[in-house]
Amino acid sequence: MFFRWDWLRPVLTAPIVPTLGPVHPDALTVGMFEDTLRAADTGDFLPYDKDRRWGGKKDERVLRSDVVHQPEHTLIPTLTQRGRGTVKVFAYGLRNSVTDEAAELAAKLAAAHDVVNARVVRPLGPESARPRGTRIQLKDFTAGSCPDPGSLVRPITDWPAVVQETFAPFAEAMAGDGLAFLHAQMQAGRCGPVLAAAVEDRIVGAIGPMEVRLDALGCPQLMPQYFAVLPETRGQGLGRVLWRAAMHWGQSHGAAYQLLQTEVGGASDRLCQSEGLTSLGFTHTTPA
Repeated sequence: MFFRWDWLRPVLTAPIVPTLGPVHPDALTVGMFEDTLRAADTGDFLPYDKDRRWGGKKDERVLRSDVVHQPEHTLIPTLTQRGRGTVKVFAYGLRNSVTDEAAELAAKLAAAHDVVNARVVRPLGPESARPRGTRIQLKDFTAGSCPDPGSLVRPITDWPAVVQETFAPFAEAMAGDGLAFLHAQMQAGRCGPVLAAAVEDRIVGAIGPMEVRLDALGCPQLMPQYFAVLPETRGQGLGRVLWRAAMHWGQSHGAAYQLLQTEVGGASDRLCQSEGLTSLGFTHTTPA
């Protein structure tokens, strides 16, 4: 075993694992970190990797020979060749100096692997006085009922054909939120249902895909979704209705929880906070 849990556990201020993203606190074990090292050798997806649903090969891998593992801090670099390439160094440590050490390692590895981008990912605890970056939030489906918000939201395939035809231009308009990618996956039959809200026979918001998969402990988890509402229709509560419809779907299909990542202070962040989700911490990503 490479990682010592008595070194790593005290510096895990937020439940974020390189190449995997946020995980449920109950599933955060040294075995999960060991799994990412083994996956680096094969290039395969781990059975509980959320990106496995998209098929193909795992793009991001841990640079295992460059991991720094010491009693008071751990630096775990990853490499992705997507686009012009990115090295990220996940900096686990309580001292502020860990960020500088991570930045130095990220710059060095970016040059060694001939990639353009070098980043430092710093997990921060939920008690952070000045939260920055991305908030990790937990929706616990066992804590209470998630009622159906009504007929304004339906699976896209349940809308009349004339409404379904408006999804393509909607997805293109919201490409920056991942909807164009989602549309391509839908056309290829590679994902679960997508919920959509329509006004005057035109889709103006969507959330999906809706899928439940087992986590590392075998617990059913509602997978992350793409989520967008047209700018001109915001401020009317459509985002909240879509989100509640997704939560109703997840609970109805046996999910025990969902993990979400929201930009601190953004619309989705404010929505999730107002809906009573539990903040598990933050990740702050900066250029090296």
